[in-house]
Order: sequence, then C-alpha cells, then structure tokens
Amino acid sequence: MRPDRPLPSLNALRAFEAAGRHLSFTRAAQELHVTPAAVGQQVRALESTLDTRLLQRVNRTLVLTEAGHALLPGLGDAFQRLNQAVQDFRRRDLERPLTVTVPPSFAATWLVPRLTAFRRHCPDIEVRIDASNRLVDLLTEDVDIGIRYGAGQYPGLHAERLLHEEAFPVCSPALLEGEHPLRTPEDLRYHELLHVDDAVSTDFWPNWEVWLHCAGVGHLAGRKGLQFSDTGMALQMAVKGRGVALGSRVLASGDLAAGRLVRPFDLGMSMDFAYWLVCPLAVTDTPRVLAFREWVMGEARADQPEGR
Repeated sequence: MRPDRPLPSLNALRAFEAAGRHLSFTRAAQELHVTPAAVGQQVRALESTLDTRLLQRVNRTLVLTEAGHALLPGLGDAFQRLNQAVQDFRRRDLERPLTVTVPPSFAATWLVPRLTAFRRHCPDIEVRIDASNRLVDLLTEDVDIGIRYGAGQYPGLHAERLLHEEAFPVCSPALLEGEHPLRTPEDLRYHELLHVDDAVSTDFWPNWEVWLHCAGVGHLAGRKGLQFSDTGMALQMAVKGRGVALGSRVLASGDLAAGRLVRPFDLGMSMDFAYWLVCPLAVTDTPRVLAFREWVMGEARADQPEGR
C-alpha cells in the first residue's frame, strides 16, 4: 500500500488491535461486543487492504506475524490516545456548567424549587440558570437547553412538550372569608385585580378582560388594578392577600400545593401554547443534556394531570 493512500477502516484496525492484543478472536469479540466471526472478517479485510498477513494460526494458536508485530504497538498507542482524548473531553463537558435559559417566572416558581432533586440525581453536573425573557439563540450562544412558552415550532432545534397550561384566578385563602368573600365571579368587584403586562394577547395568554367575559361578568372593570411585568410578582402579591391574580396551573402549582393560594372558582382556560424544552440537535443526546432532559421530563410527567 502506498504511504499516501487513505487509512484502512477504523473498525478493521480496532478489530486487529484487540485480536492481536488478546491473541484470540473470542476475547476480542467480547471486548468489542461483536461476534468472533465479525472480528475475523474485519482482520481479513485489513490484511487484504494492506496486502499482508497480520495474524496466523500455529498449532491451533493465534499468533502475530512479523508484520503484525510491527503494526500492533503503534495501533495500541493510537487507540489509547483516542480513548484518553474522549475521556478528557467528557470530563471537560461535565465540569462546564450546564446552562439552561428559562423565563423568570417559570424558573422561580417551577424549575428552581426542583433543582435540589436534580443535584441529588446528577451530583456531578453543575447547572447555571439563565432566567431571562430575552429570546436566546441556542444555535449561536453558549447555552445548552432552553425552556420556552410557545406553539412548539422551533426550526433547527430539538423540541419536546414539557407542560401544557391553563389559566384561572388564584388568591389567598383569606379572601374566601371576611366582609366580601369570594364565592362567585361577581364578587371580584370588591377585590383588586392583579395584572401582568405580558398578558395582552389572547392567543399567547388570556388577560382579565377575556376571563371575566368567559365567566359571564364582562361588565366588571377588567383593566383596573395593579400592573406587574412578571407573573411571579403578581402571584406573590396574591399570596399576601393584596388581590386576585390570573394565575396558571404550572406557575401557581407550588403555592396551590402548599395552600398559600387557592382557586376560588372552577372556571379555567386551557391554552393552545405550552412550555417546551428545546436544545440544538447537535447536543440532544450528549450525556449532560440527556441527563437533564430525562430528569425534567420526568418531573413534568409527575406534575401533569392525567390525560394531558
């Protein structure tokens, strides 16, 4: 074979290296998770490419030829260096924080309270939460995973639906009692409505005007009340009994489970949009990203009502 010819098949080289090291097709096959026949076939293919015998049987024992003795040490050293390079890369990958970009409200109310469980599950993976409403470009920026609220159309990205959403009023249990207890939607006339600036598009998220209309009390003033730039702040005001927020099944789940908030009415509005987990296709199944994906999807399944 001329020196300038392409390298033989990497699989063939690996088969010969293992067989030459063990002097056994059977043990080489066990190491490579293939059959002894497959190892023999790869070795013969390599010998054909190099036009020389590398292994032969003498008294039913596999031995190296002179050419095999010359080739084996260099291959063993090369595969050792390849293995070390991969291990070094994996260690580097594990040492670098896994960056997750996520809306602030979702981070504060749903994701961050659960991260202790992820740390127990994967103690070697450091996580960095980038809580921002800025739409990060996962294909060009140094971010591994994104959680987005939308319709699930993310060209160039792997996308999995994480959680569906439903909007409904929430308030402190204290507002169910007192001078004007919340028993029907009409009773909202006596209470402060807490608004979120983002809730201006009925396709994206319903505002109070939409919900009041659906509840049959559209005559109530749906735009009066305190305004917030973030759903989490509105929910905290509701927890303190300062008004009624138009909360959500996902973002209010922790406060509802703890009894800090309650649903005064049964009427909820299911959203066409949902929370999606997205990541670049190139890193979808890398160990750190896969570990986080599997964990967060498991958390979402446990948090999802049956049938959704």
